[in-house]
Amino acid sequence: MLVLLPPSEGKASSGRGAPLKTESLSLPGLGEAREAVLTELVDLCAADEDKARDVLGLSEGLRGEVAKNAALRTAGARPAGEIYTGVLYDALGLASLDSAAKRRAARSLLVFSGLWGAVRVTDRIPSYRCSMGVKLPGLGALAGHWRAPMAEVLPEAAGTGLVLDLRSAAYAAAWKPKGEVAGRTATVRVLHAPTRKVVSHFNKATKGRIVRSLLTDEAAPKDPAELVEALRDLGYEVEAQAPAGAGKPWALDVLVDEVH
Repeated sequence: MLVLLPPSEGKASSGRGAPLKTESLSLPGLGEAREAVLTELVDLCAADEDKARDVLGLSEGLRGEVAKNAALRTAGARPAGEIYTGVLYDALGLASLDSAAKRRAARSLLVFSGLWGAVRVTDRIPSYRCSMGVKLPGLGALAGHWRAPMAEVLPEAAGTGLVLDLRSAAYAAAWKPKGEVAGRTATVRVLHAPTRKVVSHFNKATKGRIVRSLLTDEAAPKDPAELVEALRDLGYEVEAQAPAGAGKPWALDVLVDEVH
């Protein structure tokens, strides 16, 4: 099973670990594309703080994020699972998983990123600020920048099993499973059952709990149909829509009564 996650906008500090080694990151086929984004982002943030803040869509209160980006090559690096914070990652609670569940997380979780493309939770990265919605002056829109290298690398990373896609729309734009991979992909919405509406905070928290449940229960669904059964066995109310034709993902709605 491969689980595709969005990053968090807020991130923990880099700390005092050894600096980034881009060559040590997972999915080395993304290396050239990563270096291109890293170089332009660092140069932009080091040269013109106001322009960088405008490009990155940062408020005056987040001016410090520009200096953080300018120092990415020398900042301390920590496992991505410690860098990403926020609602989904709080609910997932990687640090509190037992050893076996942590090993499963290391194998199965892939976090998408405007800067790195995608990383494993064990990859060591510095704290940064660069969403997939950013349009850099040189490279252009980051989702477009990542599409070609992702199309080369991600099908192999997906292997032959289930792909559970929990990404937000901005990050899903960087890679859309196609063909045979799409047929074993399941996208998930979390709906407030009484209103049938998506509520952002509650959507993220529930997705984090779903991933934690699958990891701690040692669930190993091989395809979307088995995922539906696994989630129902774990106590989730799930409505599933199989694709109408080949090369399309399954669509799953998880219904939750309480917003928390």
